[in-house]
Amino acid sequence: MTGHRDEWAPLLADLERRRTAARAMGGPERLAKVRRAGRLDARARVAELLDPGSFTELGTLAGDGSTPADAFVAGSGLVDGRPVLVGVEDFTVAGGSIGTAGATKRARLAALARQERVPLVFVLEGAGHRATNALAVHRPAPNDLQALAELAGLVPTAVVVSGPSAGHGALAAPLADYVVLVEGDGSLFTAGPPLVKASLGEVVTKEELGGAAVHAEASGLVDEVAPDVHRALGAVRRWLSYLPPNAWENPRSVPGPDTGERLLDRVLDVVPPNPRQPYDMHLLLEELVDAGSLLEVQARHGRSLITALARLGGRPVAVIANQPDVLAGAIDVAAAEKGARFVERAAAFHLPLVQLADNPGVLAGSASERAGILRAAARLFAAQHRAPVPKLHVTVRKAFGFGSSVMGQNAFGGQTVSLAFPGAMLGGIPAAVGGATSGADAETREALVANEAAGPWRLAASATYDEVVDPRELRNALLAGLRLARPVARPEPVVHTGYLP
Repeated sequence: MTGHRDEWAPLLADLERRRTAARAMGGPERLAKVRRAGRLDARARVAELLDPGSFTELGTLAGDGSTPADAFVAGSGLVDGRPVLVGVEDFTVAGGSIGTAGATKRARLAALARQERVPLVFVLEGAGHRATNALAVHRPAPNDLQALAELAGLVPTAVVVSGPSAGHGALAAPLADYVVLVEGDGSLFTAGPPLVKASLGEVVTKEELGGAAVHAEASGLVDEVAPDVHRALGAVRRWLSYLPPNAWENPRSVPGPDTGERLLDRVLDVVPPNPRQPYDMHLLLEELVDAGSLLEVQARHGRSLITALARLGGRPVAVIANQPDVLAGAIDVAAAEKGARFVERAAAFHLPLVQLADNPGVLAGSASERAGILRAAARLFAAQHRAPVPKLHVTVRKAFGFGSSVMGQNAFGGQTVSLAFPGAMLGGIPAAVGGATSGADAETREALVANEAAGPWRLAASATYDEVVDPRELRNALLAGLRLARPVARPEPVVHTGYLP
């Protein structure tokens, strides 16, 4: 039999030449500059995100030959042994801009994520659509933003913002479930400083326009701020560990050294029984959950409400807790909107919801009303009420008015368990204020205050609460609730029913 190796040789040599050119990214000089600055190039970012040796590239030869991989490194790999899809803008090639082939790769990744039901991760550092796209003749096709919008609630999506990201590329962030921004390097904006100056006459830096102070604190677009790209990619890996690969599967429990029952002895030192005295709810949460498992989301935004992923008995849970150290735990617009988004995402991926209430209500006042507190609080209330997951409620010290309802203290709210600490107060309005504003006589006002001070006993007597627990027993009570809670054996994903990134 005559072999054909000689005939294949030029074709294979041409393939290898093209592959080598595509993988060269911006070339030796640009890559050397990147490395001297202590930064990771696009392919190094892929390697750091994924399990070693697991990357399989998609679209290596995309582009016109002058833009290696068309400035977008894409493909699949593993994170903790589970498949994910990943796309990284290559800032060393055409500024990481989106060419026509790169746009096709982005849409292809998002379509594959839905088809194969696996998470999708983008790393953004690019200038948006490439200006020369207008000179190319191409047939209109679905774009990646359309495909990303359709992924909401179906597969986990994450974005790392490692540098300036503008226009179309930046829009991947608000469509994602989880956004990590590299402080000092990352920024997001609809248009960069030159365009802002040209169109509005406003002179502003990238950081002032769309850095951490803007999006992690003010707008709430960014979930976590990382000091460098290494820790940003590590944050995405950690976040994915709490979630199932898609909405058709349940989160997986993780065995560990702190998954059993234990008493929370420190809680009596951390939580003062006086409801007017502030304390840091983080200290209670760190005692409550499995050691080292608390992952706060949007820590810098809406700070009177803590939203976090954690594990209880090895099982991933979503935690929403008032923060008495900020606004006495009152829920303002930023906190309510943050909480609603968090609950909707947690429910989409079947995470049990742990609700710890310690608030004087939703934030009152003319500024709060003008900001839209009623609408925002109603959205949080609806999100937690509609969440088809196990709900475990705890009234820590107080929960007044709508502040109790948005935190899940509602009859017929679908709670698996509803608990209170001794001394916990629940009511439509604090008794002293309610008595005074209603014009009640002295005897009635005294009775109202005495009733409030009596704590949760009356509500426990009517079975409004399932149990009043010793604070030290809280972990064990919640573990019992999780044992009772049914897993969603064959979950049906909730698609486009109020889920808003």
